[in-house]
Amino acid sequence: MDIERYNADWLRAWTEKDVPRLLEFYHPETEYRDAQVPGGIKGHAALQAYLEGLFAATPPMTYTPDEVWPIPGGYCGRWYCTISLPDGSTRRLRGFDLVLLEGDRITFNEVYTHNLP
Repeated sequence: MDIERYNADWLRAWTEKDVPRLLEFYHPETEYRDAQVPGGIKGHAALQAYLEGLFAATPPMTYTPDEVWPIPGGYCGRWYCTISLPDGSTRRLRGFDLVLLEGDRITFNEVYTHNLP
């Protein structure tokens, strides 16, 4: 698998807030964690509900891949995100994903982010 391309395609689906496309990347029994759900959520139904709520509540966000590092069973990827706020200003984040795969489906995804000046 070309993890750089996979990661870029996956981040494009995040940018587009394309829930059906994102679910294609995730294994039906996936586990997902981020700052809003640090205890994690499991499975497509829970992930779909979470993403729909998240995307309805957030402004446009553009994810740009930076680097990926293969690890046993998956990869780690760093990215940048530009958030377009309603007042016309922007905010930037740098993030990092731990991604474990079964074939080409994400079985575990943990996300870490922090604000950039």
